Amino acid sequence: MIFVGGLPFSSNSSSSSSAPSSQSQPMNLLMALMEHPILVSASHSFKSIQERRVSASMDSDLTMSSNNPKYVYLFQREYATVDPALVHVHLVGGFEDVSPNHAKGICGPEGNERMDGYSFPLCTKIVETLQKRQENFHVQTLCVLGHNTKTDSQGNAYPIFSGFLVESSTGSLIPASFDRNSQCPDEIVRRLRVSASYEDPSWHGKLLDTYDTKTDRFIIAPCSWTICLVQIALSLQNLSDSEILSTCSTSPSAEGPDFVDNERRLWNYLIKHPDWKKTFPMRQPRVFERTADGGWKRADSQHLVKDIGYES
Repeated sequence: MIFVGGLPFSSNSSSSSSAPSSQSQPMNLLMALMEHPILVSASHSFKSIQERRVSASMDSDLTMSSNNPKYVYLFQREYATVDPALVHVHLVGGFEDVSPNHAKGICGPEGNERMDGYSFPLCTKIVETLQKRQENFHVQTLCVLGHNTKTDSQGNAYPIFSGFLVESSTGSLIPASFDRNSQCPDEIVRRLRVSASYEDPSWHGKLLDTYDTKTDRFIIAPCSWTICLVQIALSLQNLSDSEILSTCSTSPSAEGPDFVDNERRLWNYLIKHPDWKKTFPMRQPRVFERTADGGWKRADSQHLVKDIGYES
């Protein structure tokens, strides 16, 4: 269940102007949360904080209580948990790629109904899930959709923030951008999993296992891909930068400067490693342990299989 300001939240008790009754209850819930005075104030406060640039070579900039700060970087569709002593939930990201007034169900190319736009239905599903759970989720930040959107002179929408840093020892939330070195370990394989997981039935409807809280290890759960994905990579590798943006991005005008390069690196990996079993032998996870200086090193996963519960 969702709590705001220490009280259980219900869209029915909100003083906000609710969406039309013909729309779904989850949509009403999201819109009411977006207009809650406490969360609106929190979004304004968050946007007033200067964005921090994070690099693996600049760990001293991370104001954590350690000489060797520890952090865990997550890609889209990945998840991780940290010390459960802090139970507050922050939601940041997902800009307004389509106005909520136009986020309606439309029929896709194969006849399947989908929502117009990506961020709005995703945010709707997240808050719906939080509200239905038995656990109590104290929402402190909801900087999504309209709260995380800016437009240029041509009317193109952009996210104000594309990333953030949570200092788990204090619960502090800081807008942040991350260079490639800070996105380790196993950056390119994890990027590939995000794409490949959509055609791997074992990951249907699931987030990607990434990090083990108790052991402080990255455990990259296995994912398979088909020759079809390799063929797509072969067909895309000779596209121009502008063609890659228009073909591979849901929001071409909003992508960062490294988007095209990251796509090319992912395709090169697929072309060089067409058989997923070479990346995940015997469908075992790729395991990385933290080093004394805060970096990561590959560990032998074979002796860890029983410990982390994976089967071949």
